[in-house]
Amino acid sequence: MQASQSTVDPAEIAKFQAMADEWWDPNGKFKPLHMLNPCRLDYITRQIAAEFDRDLANDLPFSGLQILDIGCGGGLLCEPMARLGATVIGVDAAGRNIPVAAAHAAQSGLDISYRHATAEALVDEGAEFDVVLNMEVVEHVEGPLEYLTACQRLLKTGGLMICSTINRNAKSYAMAIIGAEYVMRWLPKGTHEWGKFITPDELFDLIANAGLEPVDRKGFVFNPITWQWRLSDRDLSVNYVTASLKA
Repeated sequence: MQASQSTVDPAEIAKFQAMADEWWDPNGKFKPLHMLNPCRLDYITRQIAAEFDRDLANDLPFSGLQILDIGCGGGLLCEPMARLGATVIGVDAAGRNIPVAAAHAAQSGLDISYRHATAEALVDEGAEFDVVLNMEVVEHVEGPLEYLTACQRLLKTGGLMICSTINRNAKSYAMAIIGAEYVMRWLPKGTHEWGKFITPDELFDLIANAGLEPVDRKGFVFNPITWQWRLSDRDLSVNYVTASLKA
């Protein structure tokens, strides 16, 4: 069998390699993700619970589910999924992220498998999962359709993919690049490329063309007064998230 072609962009990986040691610093370069994480987790856990008929009020509600976090970074999503009872594998194409994530999981007493790998490499191994978390990755790859197709192949029939990214418009340029990188200096300059941002309609089309059924999308909206994020049914103007299923 011919190996799948990687969609990894080496220049993008280099950016995250340079920041690897700061993943668990809530005031470091990943401060925006730490701030966004509660809102992301709210959406992710509700979608998983609804799709797999799980009660979040129970102990270990995700027990028996196999969850893959692609672009796992330092494990900000892997650890909550493990605490909810899921069997979790985190993969990242930036190799320096893996020991950081593994060390933090060990310190937290969590059994999480972390690997320096790509979605395409897992496809070639024949791996399959109930849930694929694909958060803030698609805007950093070469060939979004090929990448999403690999994600589709990693899902079991009836599986769920949660995919978030950044819209492409003047507002997203002002907030995600000018605001986050130049004004607030939350991220190093050049972390994002506006031309790689994807509109919600474009992402839905890409997901459908990859062989999945898009079923939901919501916006992540930041309130500069309360410094908190919330989910929105209507405002997808900057950060947003989607859910899709494999029939």
